[in-house]
Amino acid sequence: MVIEAKIIEDEIDVNRVVKELMEESSSLGGGALVSFIGFVKGKVNEHIVKELVYEAYMPYALNKLKEIVYEEARRTGIISVKVYHRIGRIEPGKPTIYIFVSAISRKIAFDTASRVLERVKHEVPIFKLERRDDGEYWVVGDGKRVKRARDKGRVM
Repeated sequence: MVIEAKIIEDEIDVNRVVKELMEESSSLGGGALVSFIGFVKGKVNEHIVKELVYEAYMPYALNKLKEIVYEEARRTGIISVKVYHRIGRIEPGKPTIYIFVSAISRKIAFDTASRVLERVKHEVPIFKLERRDDGEYWVVGDGKRVKRARDKGRVM
């Protein structure tokens, strides 16, 4: 089993990761690799997005990410699970999260990648501030946006 979970600041070499996983997985019975790359939208609700700012509550966020990867990798038919979540300021069109799952079948790989994404979004304390042409918004839950409030120069 090949597992990895990291919180990173820079982009990764997707081609290298894919090549390594296919080579490692094939000898273990793997025949499917699903990759998911989330990236910053340039437009939301007809407004231009300037950047997203991701902040993580470390080290808890990393521990939770590792826990999810480990739990999902233990499922029947899974060969590997790798997740890399970026933090910092990220511009539109740039990647924010990478998920790679190899398995013995495409159904298992797709289902697991989807489940990993949902778990990361709902369980890992990584916070997302969307800066756009009409202000700043915290992105909470499944796409809900809450206008960032300010009080005498302090963030509320």
